[in-house]
Amino acid sequence: MPTYHVEMMEGRTIEQKKKLVAEITRVSVDILGGSPDSVDVIITDIKRENWATGGKLWSEPRG
Repeated sequence: MPTYHVEMMEGRTIEQKKKLVAEITRVSVDILGGSPDSVDVIITDIKRENWATGGKLWSEPRG
């Protein structure tokens, strides 16, 4: 079964992460079959100062 790597900016709660991994697991089993125990989800929290879009760090003011 699959291993999912999720990278997102830090700041999500444990409850949000629990819901996310539960839904990723559910959808994977629904579509691919297999057991929920065989689905791995790895979450990496990235600090805003280490993520940039359009040449600008997310820790910088936007507007």
